[in-house]
Amino acid sequence: MSLVIKGARPYGEGEPVDVLVEDGVITAIGAVEVPEDAEVVEAEGQVLLPGFVDLHTHLREPGREDTETIETGSAAAALGGYTAVFAMANTDPVADNALVTDHVWRRGQEAGLVDVHPIGAVTVGLKGEKLAELGTMAKGTAAVRVFSDDGVCVADPLLMRRALEYSTALDAVIAQHAEEPRLTVGAQANEGENSARLGYPGWPASAEESIVARDCLLALHAKARLHVCHVSTSGTVDVLRWAKERGTKVSAEVTPHHLLLTDERLATYDPVNKVNPPLRTGGDVEKLRAALAEGVIDCVATDHAPHAVQDKDTEWSAARPGMLGLQTALSVVVRAMVEPGLLDWRGVARVMSERPAAIGNLPDHGRPLEVGEPANLTLVDPSAEWTVRGAELASISANTPYEGMRLPAVVTATVLRGRITAREGKIC
Repeated sequence: MSLVIKGARPYGEGEPVDVLVEDGVITAIGAVEVPEDAEVVEAEGQVLLPGFVDLHTHLREPGREDTETIETGSAAAALGGYTAVFAMANTDPVADNALVTDHVWRRGQEAGLVDVHPIGAVTVGLKGEKLAELGTMAKGTAAVRVFSDDGVCVADPLLMRRALEYSTALDAVIAQHAEEPRLTVGAQANEGENSARLGYPGWPASAEESIVARDCLLALHAKARLHVCHVSTSGTVDVLRWAKERGTKVSAEVTPHHLLLTDERLATYDPVNKVNPPLRTGGDVEKLRAALAEGVIDCVATDHAPHAVQDKDTEWSAARPGMLGLQTALSVVVRAMVEPGLLDWRGVARVMSERPAAIGNLPDHGRPLEVGEPANLTLVDPSAEWTVRGAELASISANTPYEGMRLPAVVTATVLRGRITAREGKIC
């Protein structure tokens, strides 16, 4: 099976070149002779990048197939330029054993649009009382290497310490949802001027920052790998910088919505803007952008969280937190990071492909665009624009905060191991 991408600009640099892919591997870059049986994509100077990797996706299967399935979520991912995603464990039943994680892995293989890697729960039932079967999940068909109770925090410091220590023997990473639960009881929005004016119970930044500081110390002493999910505050950036300077094996992600949206949007009382952690201030957004550009925050992760209409179209306090993210992620990163000059296209590859692949232990993703490397690729038209319509996205749900927004950059093709999975806005 051969594929030729004609006239692409790797990392958006230099003159357009042709890229030949054979049997899932890049075999030539430059002026190539097109094989007779090759599929040809006319790139016309578009940007070629390594396929994106999402460390934080909620695919809802098993249990909430009315909001998303592995198949529909995989389609959204492929259309968004992703070749691999990590599916969070807060399903029903919870992915706290190999039976569930292996099922998720098999369903991802059946869909065949992206590599779906299940994340195993840290604790049984996400209850924070005893460790889940980490070793069994790691040895299963899915070979789980990322564990998280995302949605709830592993609040018990002794349990978190044990998880970190155990993870070192598995060459795994513990991904923490940093939220001290005693500080967020009843919280509905970022604690600050806007929450006070609008009457929302406040969600203090210290609820996140205190857990990140604690876990960085635990990881440092355990010599374990810690990953901080959806960083949202400027104070957390300071803690991460401090921890990394001391040699802590800590990585961190930021969501597209925390790079672009602020708590000013809460004035509409529209629950589509409700997310966990909450949208923060403009000052937080500015510092998160700078930290991502600097590398203090390692990568972008979508926290793609589909919800049914009845779970979002209700009063704010009763609404479920979460936003769609897979198909809009690149465009939001371009708006927040590329247009202001904080990242170039190599930087986009770093934060959306290379670093998340390394954190998630995926040796065949996030690879350089070079001969001999796996052909997991994303082709982007940087000059195109599109208008977001939730009803037109591939997800079953439509809870996007970008409804009606005009965004830059369009993914025109996604290639998984040499096979086109999405092209010109359609699944192949």
